Amino acid sequence: MRTLRIFESAARHHSFSDAATELQTSQPAVSRAIADLERNIGVRLFVRSNRAISLTPAGEVFHRAVVIGLERIAAGALTASNLAEDGRVVVASSHALSHQFLMPRFDTLCRTLGEDVGLRILTLDYDLLDRLDDSEVDLTLGYDTDGNASGDRAVVFREAVAPVCSPGFAEAHAHVLGRPVAEWGSLPFLRLARPATCWATWHDWFEFAGYPEPPPRYTGIEDYVYLIDAAVAGRGLALGWNHFVDRYVEEGRLVTVTDGFVELDRYCFARLTGRGSRRSAARRCLDAFAVLADGTASA
Repeated sequence: MRTLRIFESAARHHSFSDAATELQTSQPAVSRAIADLERNIGVRLFVRSNRAISLTPAGEVFHRAVVIGLERIAAGALTASNLAEDGRVVVASSHALSHQFLMPRFDTLCRTLGEDVGLRILTLDYDLLDRLDDSEVDLTLGYDTDGNASGDRAVVFREAVAPVCSPGFAEAHAHVLGRPVAEWGSLPFLRLARPATCWATWHDWFEFAGYPEPPPRYTGIEDYVYLIDAAVAGRGLALGWNHFVDRYVEEGRLVTVTDGFVELDRYCFARLTGRGSRRSAARRCLDAFAVLADGTASA
């Protein structure tokens, strides 16, 4: 390719020196490349004189072929680049959604989308999602009390929570967990250190489940991923989101300590950005998110 580019430039400029300047190399290097090319194809391509160079008849034929070939290569590279961009979907989500919901289902999501769509997960603090420029990503995942879907928005799952803890913690505190919930106040409760209107709280769970709220001992943890890690380590009771802790429960690292999950009036949804709404691959991804929670985490 380098030799063909040198030949094309020299033929276009009718000068080895000008070709060297354009390609940021030396005139002797251009002369050597042309001489090697002529030896390889077995024909003289240039007529050389003291003042200028010109193409031979064979050189004219070869030059036309090289120009057409280079143009086709450039067009092919541009088409390939555009296809790659058309098939790349960028999804922005919080740390917890990315780590505990998306990544366990990443292979399933990719299989649903097909080999022609490349998926990139951009992980941010939840508070930063609304500040993203719509031109940077195709979809965002977030929470809302509105459970209605639309053309640019799909509900991924309804929020459902239940108290969870490690099997060891449940065994060690079975005498307390066997009592009514109102008497669990002696147990350590894990919660997010920063209040978040988008996330259910222990107060929400007590209210929706219809239990009197005990005066629990709370331990604040900054990030939900670390909060669940603390629960797995046996440090207390955590409020587990159904689609976030299901794999931990299946693997036996966490157990639920009540009869089931309580559904709340909040929803996780996927939303197309301005950029995503114009791209077919992003719309396919939105459709895939609408059924993603129905599959298993390990599918």
